[in-house]
Amino acid sequence: MLVIGRKAGESILIGPDVEIHVIEVAGSRVKIGIRAPRHLNILRKEIQLAAEQNQAAAQGFPTEPAAITALVKKLRR
Repeated sequence: MLVIGRKAGESILIGPDVEIHVIEVAGSRVKIGIRAPRHLNILRKEIQLAAEQNQAAAQGFPTEPAAITALVKKLRR
């Protein structure tokens, strides 16, 4: 991991077309701006992790009507 110190108003370039701009630093919080091409997806990591966990949980859940009916019967016992 590359660690670079920046102050408010300073930027970091990633390749020729992605710029990370430090907007504000207040205590332990940093507000950043990201300038990048529209075709790039930019997500907060915790959102990506939550989506992956939801997807993994959904894969273990039955979606076929017969499987759902059997599961309901088991839960009612």
